[in-house]
Order: sequence, then structure tokens, then C-alpha cells
Amino acid sequence: MYHNNSIRILTGNSHPELAQAVAERLNVPLVPCTVKKFSNGEINLKISESVRDEDVFIIQSGASDVNDNLMELLILISACKTASARRITAVIPCFPYARMDRKDRSRAPITAKLVANMLTVAGCDHVITMDLHASQIQGFFDIPVDNLWSEPLMLAYIKRQIEGYKNGIIVSPDAGGAKRTTAIADKLGVDFALIHRKRCGKGVDAPEQMEILVGDVKDKVAILVDDMIDTGKTLTLAAKTLREKGARSVHALVSHGLFSEANMSLIEQLPIEQLVVTNTIPQKQHQTQCSKLVTVDISPILAESIRRTHNGESISLLFGEWAETGTASVV
Repeated sequence: MYHNNSIRILTGNSHPELAQAVAERLNVPLVPCTVKKFSNGEINLKISESVRDEDVFIIQSGASDVNDNLMELLILISACKTASARRITAVIPCFPYARMDRKDRSRAPITAKLVANMLTVAGCDHVITMDLHASQIQGFFDIPVDNLWSEPLMLAYIKRQIEGYKNGIIVSPDAGGAKRTTAIADKLGVDFALIHRKRCGKGVDAPEQMEILVGDVKDKVAILVDDMIDTGKTLTLAAKTLREKGARSVHALVSHGLFSEANMSLIEQLPIEQLVVTNTIPQKQHQTQCSKLVTVDISPILAESIRRTHNGESISLLFGEWAETGTASVV
């Protein structure tokens, strides 16, 4: 029997393995939930247990079928709201439409703001996410948002798995990641480098190349850090540039491995030792296609954030040493 206001965890079809791992760490069973589609594509949802007066956490990531997964999440939130859940927290490891966070050209939509409004209107009371593409997205919400960091997990991985990191250099593939890169470099006590991508000629079809604006990578272990990999073009250009500039070896650490248009066989052939991503998005299929792909498990951080949120405790520890000491595991 469940007592009132206990933790109830639900999930859709985006990443059931991650939801199961979180539930096992909390020793809480997943609420039986069936998410199917009608023949015309409409989503049909059934929650098989009561969530009345409970503290509900819905784990749903913006994985490959991002629109279906977002709609599943909104329907799950609405269903729990109308079923009288006391509080509904959306745990979104990879926030959908996070790259559309500003109006960078005429008539461009700010879709991340639209998603924030949709979550709130559906009945969401709190959002937990990880490594937002742009931190200002937190300001799009009128409800609490906790943006967890994968940085402590990446630091732990570097210290334990990358040989010679003390003679390394942390590299950002663009100016937007400079703040992230310098923070990691400072904590490791190593140098950092900044790469600039430019077109060789005019027009959108002109070939691109990268040049190192800051830092010297010659004879060093280059650790490339980014928040997202989708097509793999940035990684390809950066890895080749670093080796051409004399880097002893190249490792890539990325928070969200989307790989929606990436050719995994080409990534396998890149001059990198490892490509490390978190499991905010399912990676099993990609791992079978690329032996260099390594996945870091984020379920300990998500489970602890859920436990602390439920008990009304601070989660500030999850941004520092707690996440770095002993919680990171490679899957």
C-alpha cells in the first residue's frame, strides 16, 4: 500500500530504460502506463494505478521522435492533473527545442518558450532537466526549473578514464561553449583552447574549416567538450583540426548524443580515442554501430534530485562534489 504523497514515477516511450534505472535506485516501482497510437497517429494513454494526492514525477526525454515524445509528456501531465495528483514534476533529461531559444533572424520562432508555456498549461508544477542548450530557457517558465549539470560526471570520467589528462587541454568547438570549457579547465588545472569555424568562400554551400583562436594543442591530450552532437559535422571538423595542429590524442565529451543525422561509421573512422555521451537519450543502437562511443549513466543524479525534491531538500549538492565522487558509471 502507498501512503499519501509518496513518490510515483511514470514514463512514456522516449527512454523507458532510464526511467527503470531511476526507479530501481529509488526502490520505487514504475506506475504501469500504456502509451499507444490510434491508426491516425493520435496518442492513446492509460495510467493503470491511482495517482491521487501523490507526488508524481514523469521521466520523458526529447529523443529521436521529439514531437511524439513531447506530446506524450503533455498528455501524461494533463492526465495526472485531472487525476488529482498533488504535484507534477516533469523530468526532461534532454529538453526539446532547446536550440530555438532566441529570435536570431526575422520571423524566427522562439519555440523553447512555446514548449515552456505548453508544459505549464498542461499542469506541470516543476521541471527538472539537464544541460540546457541555453541557460536563459529557465526564465521562460513561471514555475521552478532545476537545470542539472553533467559537468561533475564528465570531470569524474576525465580523472578516472583519460590517461595523461594532467598534460591535457580542454577544447571548445565554438565561442558559445567557452564558459563551459574554461570552468572544466579551471577545475582540472589545465589549459583551454577555443576553435572558430568559418566558411572558405561565400554562400551556404561553401566548404567550412576550423582554426584555433586560443590555446596550443601540440603534443597534448585534447579533450573536446560540447553540449550536443547531432549531425557530427562539428566533431569531424574539430577532431581533424586538433590532430593537424599536433594534438597527441583527441577525446570528445558531449552531454546529449542526438545523432539524428550522424553517420556512425564515419564517426568510427574519426581520429578520436573515445566519444563520451550521457544517456539522456537512448544510445544502445548507436553503441552497436560505433565502438568508440561510451555512455555515462545519469540515473544516479536524476534519482537523487527526485528524492531531494520530494523531501524538500536542497539539490545544490548535485552541482558539485556529490555528483563527482562515486556516482558516475559507464554503461
